[in-house]
Amino acid sequence: MQPARIVEVGETSAGIVVPETDGFRFFSAHPDFHTLEGRVFRSPRHATRAAQDLHARRRGRRLAS
Repeated sequence: MQPARIVEVGETSAGIVVPETDGFRFFSAHPDFHTLEGRVFRSPRHATRAAQDLHARRRGRRLAS
């Protein structure tokens, strides 16, 4: 089984993914990524992409304000 991995977005530690039978479960380490808490991803790469997408959407909203 693969080890747990840290998910980073830029210089922010978004969370970690822990391997499970069905994939990798995300545990958030930063409040901006709490909406991903508990989700299961196919791979650490998929979790990282989801965190990056969430970050980009949040930045877009802040810039539009």
